Amino acid sequence: LTLPQFVQLMDNFVGEDISLPIVKRLTAFIKQEYKQTEEERKKQLEKVQHMSHMAQRKQLLEALFEKWDSSACGSLDLEEVLAVLRTFKGGMGEEVLMKAKEQLCSQYPELCRVGKLSPKAFQIFLELIASKFPGNEDETLDNLIRFLTTSVEQSVEQSHTKSLQSSARWKWLQDIQQAAETSVTSMEPVYKAMIKALSQDMEAHGNHETISAYIALLEENQLPAEQGQVLLRYVACTADNAPHVLNQALHRDMKGISFAAIEQGKPIYVPRVQLHGNVHFWNSARLVDQSTGSFLVLPLYDAHWRVFGILGLDTLQEYEKSIFQIHEITFYEGVCHAFSKAYHYICMQENVLQVAVTALDWLYPRTPSIQAVTTYLVAPGKDKDSTLCKVITTDNTGQREIHSPPVVLLREENLLRDYLFKCTESSEVTLTSVYGEYHIAVPLHDLSRQTLGIFDISIGQQKKLPPEEQKDLQKMLKMAQAACSEILQRSLEETEPTQVLEAERVANVRHAGILFHRFMLQELRECV
Repeated sequence: LTLPQFVQLMDNFVGEDISLPIVKRLTAFIKQEYKQTEEERKKQLEKVQHMSHMAQRKQLLEALFEKWDSSACGSLDLEEVLAVLRTFKGGMGEEVLMKAKEQLCSQYPELCRVGKLSPKAFQIFLELIASKFPGNEDETLDNLIRFLTTSVEQSVEQSHTKSLQSSARWKWLQDIQQAAETSVTSMEPVYKAMIKALSQDMEAHGNHETISAYIALLEENQLPAEQGQVLLRYVACTADNAPHVLNQALHRDMKGISFAAIEQGKPIYVPRVQLHGNVHFWNSARLVDQSTGSFLVLPLYDAHWRVFGILGLDTLQEYEKSIFQIHEITFYEGVCHAFSKAYHYICMQENVLQVAVTALDWLYPRTPSIQAVTTYLVAPGKDKDSTLCKVITTDNTGQREIHSPPVVLLREENLLRDYLFKCTESSEVTLTSVYGEYHIAVPLHDLSRQTLGIFDISIGQQKKLPPEEQKDLQKMLKMAQAACSEILQRSLEETEPTQVLEAERVANVRHAGILFHRFMLQELRECV
């Protein structure tokens, strides 16, 4: 138990009406009766040391990856990593490398297809290599990290200017992810952060007076099949392009190179548009023979390395010949990676909300004693405190209100709601009363048991629910947690998700609530 978890456990145990002398007696009893054998103390100490070592290793790996990825593209070239690894231990590990690579590719086939290593895949690859060498696996992995860090520091010698450039670019990429974490379920701040990152880089490191940028996402085509099963919908762009590009749809049978970039799964660069002949112009006022600029299309990958859209950039507004430099294109790949993480984070949040809505719809007919349920999502806050975002309010008739934008709760401004922040810290159920009304705050956990969201359940003036209603509430919470864990697992793994119901195969992201019913059905089958 962590300190907040222990405090919350004891608080739930003693309740609210307990007197101070009894609390002191309980404390004295625990101090007297708690016994820890030497073996238990040793195991606990080893566990703490192991966790500290893992945290330190994680920091070293992140620093190594960031140093190696000096252009901030968000991934490493697999063959380049292999070339450095071949010199580990005097080149004695070629067979080990090939076995580790084979295992990595069987686990993540798409990674090998594109020849890239994400931060997660990079760590897994090093762990696989360390496991193949004889001796202590942890020691081998630590030695491997030190060796790579030294090798990269020697090979990636940066000037002061390049070092500042890399630091600034990493900051802009982090701003895109931060926009997703603080916006909860809205993509607009993410679009703005992405366009801002591109504009800032152009001003600081580019050779252009201006660039145009636009994001298009794949969606199902509702028009005749001869135009293709999917289309590209332009969802965001720089301000100058908005009247011509925003909300436009590009079909396969139209002129353009975007679908070619999607099919090939790699960037397509047109250094001189006027000589290409297959570039689609949304602004009809532009003449092809007067377009001396460049055009670049980069695919957007999801966690499974499938393309779900494109990032397009051009310098067509410049009258002088203007081409993209290699370091710029590499950074744009990093922007694509950062946007993909942010986009799928928002999708995950939307899916969690859909699970909550479905779970509450199931619960209300069965629990008339519940007065209201307020659903919160947890967002990073200043310092160590988290921010709570109120997203759904449901009354005792089952009527719900979706708060868009969410109502933000800060701890220092909501003392009467401090039990919600205690629930967030401890990630444990919290019981309390506010003005005589009893509340049960129940956390939804992420995969590391940190608090992802909270159900704030008001049960009025009664201290507990009737047994049958309590049983249904526990069942709902169990299924909601199972569905959220499945959503999080799908968003993190580079492997195809397992689908049980036929409806899941045809449902889009808005129908994540199906997962709730799937787990409910599976439990029913097990009971039968």
